[in-house]
Parts: sequence; structure tokens; C-alpha cells
Amino acid sequence: MGKRVAVVLAGCGVYDGSEIHEASAVLVHLSREGAQAEVYAPDVDQMHVVDHVKGKPTQEKRNVLVESARIARGNIKDLAELDVQGLDALIIPGGFGVAKNLSTWATQGKNCIISKEVEDVLKAFHAAKKPIGLCCISPVLAAKIFPGCELTVGHDTECEKWPYAKTAEAMKELGCKHVNKHVTEVHVDVRNKLVSTSAFMCNAPIHQIYDGIGRMVQEVLRLA
Repeated sequence: MGKRVAVVLAGCGVYDGSEIHEASAVLVHLSREGAQAEVYAPDVDQMHVVDHVKGKPTQEKRNVLVESARIARGNIKDLAELDVQGLDALIIPGGFGVAKNLSTWATQGKNCIISKEVEDVLKAFHAAKKPIGLCCISPVLAAKIFPGCELTVGHDTECEKWPYAKTAEAMKELGCKHVNKHVTEVHVDVRNKLVSTSAFMCNAPIHQIYDGIGRMVQEVLRLA
């Protein structure tokens, strides 16, 4: 029987939900490793809806669970139903939805509030000593909840390749140890069973992002 892994989504689309390529890469790599993905999302309204052509917010209202169901092909559950007992690991792909719908990082940075449901799930896996995989912006959730943990969002020096490097500095200010890693690499915090990789925090070819997420999935399953 393959490992059962909870995948928590934050909507559908990089600017207001889960990054679709990251979510897809997680599901593909879990499948390749013989693991069973169980997809969850909170049943809440998105912070806002972004027109992905114009890159600007619209007046629409959308629900995180309903939008996430697009990625999960309808096979999804309300995050409130997640039971850590029957699961071996947790993975949270990135995308601005993590910083807008799962937390308030997008507007408040290190002073953000994590959604109670999301915080409870992260703490439950951590308390059960079950591994947690995080990519792109989602490591900020662990940085906020688990002081002193070790994570990567790529590099901590801003440049064209690493446009979001200031995120690493904010994580350090929360008491987290940030470890610089290339996009195809991961960092494993063995003590906290956290596996992180930068994904689209880096301006890199999509196959390199895919490979980094694959490494993250492998390490999560190895720890499970």
C-alpha cells in the first residue's frame, strides 16, 4: 500500500491561488513514487480574484475550495475534514494563494496571521512527527509557526534570477534559519521533518522547477 499524502491547495492560479504547475508537479511525482494524494482546500472566499491576463484584481468573488477542485479534477475535500491519523505526510504547493488565502503574508509579511485551519493541520503533522513538504512561498507558513526551523525559499540576495529574495530575510527575522539552495535542490530540516524547495521563487526553466519539486516529494516520502 502506497503512502497517503495530504496535498493542501489555496485556489487555482498563481496570482490568487495555488501555482498550477507546482500543484501538478506534486501530484505527478507522488503518482510516480507510488503514493496516494488526497487533496484538500479550505472552504473560504479568496482574498480577491486576479485577472491573470492583466495581472490586476477584479470585482469577482471566488471560493478557495471550489477553485482548487479544478486542479484536483473534482476529487477534493474540505480542509476541515482532514484527519492526520490516516495520513503519512503533508505537502503544500506555492502560489500567491498561500500568502493571500491560507495566511495574510501578502499584506502583512512576517506579522501575518495563518488561517486557523491551516495552522492546526501543520501543527498536527508536526506533533505526529510526520513530514511536511513546502515549496515556493509556502515555507513562510512553517517559518511563522515553528520558530527555529530550517527552510529554503532559494536565495537571500535579490537579483533577476531571485526576485523574491527578501522573503528569506523576513523568515530569518522570525527566527528561522534560511539555507540558500539552487532551484533543483531541497533543504531537509531533519529535526522538524520539513522539506522545502524554491520552485517559482526562482526565474528558472520550468523543467528545473519540476525537478526540484520531484526531489522534495522523494525526500518527504523517504521521511514518512
